[in-house]
Amino acid sequence: MNKLFIKDIDVRKKRVMVRTDCNVPLDEDGNIADDTRIRATLPTINYLLDEEAKVIIASHLGRPEGKANPKYSLKPVARRLQGFLKERANVIMAEDCIGPKIKKQIEEMRCGDVIVLENLRFYPGEEKNDPSFAKELASLCDVFIQDAFGNCHRKHASMIGVDGYVPSAAGFLLKKEIDYFEKAVNNPMRPVVALLGGAKVSDKIKIIENLAKKMDKILIGGAMAFTFLKAQGFSVGQSLVEDSMLDVVRNLMDISKRNGTKLYLPVDFVVAEKFDSRAETKVVPFQEIPEKWIALDIGPATTKLFTEALQDAKTILWN
Repeated sequence: MNKLFIKDIDVRKKRVMVRTDCNVPLDEDGNIADDTRIRATLPTINYLLDEEAKVIIASHLGRPEGKANPKYSLKPVARRLQGFLKERANVIMAEDCIGPKIKKQIEEMRCGDVIVLENLRFYPGEEKNDPSFAKELASLCDVFIQDAFGNCHRKHASMIGVDGYVPSAAGFLLKKEIDYFEKAVNNPMRPVVALLGGAKVSDKIKIIENLAKKMDKILIGGAMAFTFLKAQGFSVGQSLVEDSMLDVVRNLMDISKRNGTKLYLPVDFVVAEKFDSRAETKVVPFQEIPEKWIALDIGPATTKLFTEALQDAKTILWN
């Protein structure tokens, strides 16, 4: 990795903002169901605590649509983080993520303590990549550390805006993921297979284009498979499709073909009349999705197909 790393930058006793991906799943009672993403931030946080920095945690949680919503508060994240750090550091939960009150709170923090900013997506400026919002976030810190690998494809203020105002570098998690990715893409043990999911082709267009030139096989799952199917003329019922990306997908398929990369798409789906746990479901071939039904998951034939496609892989890249 040729990017600036956290160890290459002076963070000692500085105000250091760490953009993390603490978008953790919550149960019906608002408790954290899986804290894997929080634990993944600990190497970066512990390094900063060793350097006696004031650690400022920034993240989003869920989709609050640019409005404050207690359901999506980062309070559970702050509590879990305190549990991990125990007596090593005091974890403070901020009431907001920007503003003079938060700036004062950070100024009054002791070096070696941690503050968790409230959900960045409580402000529409985050997802709109508003420069003024990015500048307000940057005003809270001396150094910015990017450690949210899972969110790096998003053009949001905290992802691509803050580092334009303060010195920045990659955290331990981001460096690890990039190093793995570079090895898998540029120097893999073959056969190398990419397994891609997610809702939108537009979120991963550059990744897919790059992989289409380097992989032996690409398996397309998730909702973006419907855009690939529709681009070939198949009906996908009421399933999620990015109509604006149909020509882009056709081009990606051409790139794959020219480079000898075999593209795998689902061959059957679990479909339902509506997106409801009580709705009737059935399994149908990919070309037989009813017009008014929605596909929710891959079917057993696709599971078998994908499993067989992965059997001989020496390297698997899952994104």
